Amino acid sequence: MIRSVVVMGVTGSGKSTLAEALAQTLGWPFVEGDSLHPAANIAKMAAGHPLNDEDRWPFLDNVARAIADSQPPGVVLSCSALKRSYRDRIRTGDSRVLFVLPVLSRASLQARLSARAGHFMPAALLDSQLAILEAPQPDELSIQVEGEATTAEQVRQTLAAARTLGLL
Repeated sequence: MIRSVVVMGVTGSGKSTLAEALAQTLGWPFVEGDSLHPAANIAKMAAGHPLNDEDRWPFLDNVARAIADSQPPGVVLSCSALKRSYRDRIRTGDSRVLFVLPVLSRASLQARLSARAGHFMPAALLDSQLAILEAPQPDELSIQVEGEATTAEQVRQTLAAARTLGLL
C-alpha cells in the first residue's frame, strides 16, 4: 500500500489541479509543493532563471519531510520531481510514494502557460524543465495519465491503475 502520492511533471502540466482532486477523492490532505520552496528559489524562478540541483535539494528535503510527517492514511503532493535523483531524494521521506505523471505535448504545455496568469514560474522556463525531465522507470512506483484528459478522467485513470497494481 502506498502512503503518499506525488503528482509530478513540468510547469503547466496540471500537477496542482490533479493532486488537489486526488486528495479530495481519497480524503487525504493536499500539500502544494510550491509552498515548500525556499524564498530564494521562488525569487530565482520569478526572475526567469532555472533552478540547479543545489537549489533543489533543500526543496526536495522539504517534500520528503512533508511525506515523513504526514499522518495515515496518506498525503498527496504536487512537485515537479523531474529527475530520478529528485524522486530518490523524495523517497527518503517514505519509500511508499506513488508518482503520477500527466503527459502532454510541448505545444499543449506552451498553450496552458500562455493562458496562465499570476504564477511565479514564467513560461520561458518550460524548455529547461523539458530538457531535464526523466520519465519514471519501471522499477519506480509510477503511473502516467493522459494530461489532455479532464481532471476527473485523470483521477479515474490514476485510481484505476493504482488499484490494479494493488497500491490502494
